[in-house]
Amino acid sequence: MTSLTVLDPGPLTTVQDFGRPGQAALGVGRSGACDRGAHRLANALVGNHPTLATLEVTLGGLEVDVDDDVVVVVTSGARCQMVVEGADGSWPAPHLAPFAVAAGQRLRLGTPAAGLRTYVAVRGGLDVEPVLGSRATDVLSGLGPPVVAAGAVLPVGSTPRPLPGVDVAPAPEPTNDPLVVRVAPGPRRDWFGDDAWALLTGQGWTVGSDSNRVGVRLNGEPLPRLREGELVSEGMLRGALQVPPSGLPVLFLADHPVTGGYPVVAYVSDADVDRCAQLRPGQQLRFRS
Repeated sequence: MTSLTVLDPGPLTTVQDFGRPGQAALGVGRSGACDRGAHRLANALVGNHPTLATLEVTLGGLEVDVDDDVVVVVTSGARCQMVVEGADGSWPAPHLAPFAVAAGQRLRLGTPAAGLRTYVAVRGGLDVEPVLGSRATDVLSGLGPPVVAAGAVLPVGSTPRPLPGVDVAPAPEPTNDPLVVRVAPGPRRDWFGDDAWALLTGQGWTVGSDSNRVGVRLNGEPLPRLREGELVSEGMLRGALQVPPSGLPVLFLADHPVTGGYPVVAYVSDADVDRCAQLRPGQQLRFRS
């Protein structure tokens, strides 16, 4: 079977698909790709079904060897400088365009200048062992395949679907500029006064260095509450803006907990959560209602 051998996973590389939807009642979160649009596009460009697994690469640095000829594509998220190395030299690989990597060659991803997460799809998908119907790595629960480590051998599947014949896919790419997204009031908006809502939507929030696949942690002027105490745990969704006692919101991403006892003041739309998944520590995020 064709496989990829990981020489260097970079800061964090995981296998991802669309996760485990519909199992929250069992205490199982969905997980899956943080930027679902970029994952879907990567699969489309190599003719994969959208549910096949890709590599989600955080801040570049991935290096893999291939043991047979493969067709690969790398999509935004974060644009990396890429190089294919072989016995007869090295050459740059295109972004947002399918390309071939021959048996015995190596693919290297550099560090992106903007954005955080890059998606690498191989024609046929990554055929690692599924867990509860998904190949997604959930870093919060520990479900799914392990976080990709140096020396990991990742099997590649096959697909009967034709290649789409796309030379390059124009797609918007993230920048390091402040990101503005829309929010709608959440189920516990009544725990916060109008002054807190004005503070939520009126200031620029800074992405914290402790952000991860669970959520984007935001630093700024804390949101005051009208009510004290905690809730009985409620169901949580991707895109929820949960406010812990610190008053500093956390925007939940793919590996968010299934339930939580802190109030959710607002929700970010699903498409905008994809954009938020590309925010880097130190970048600014602003909310508009």
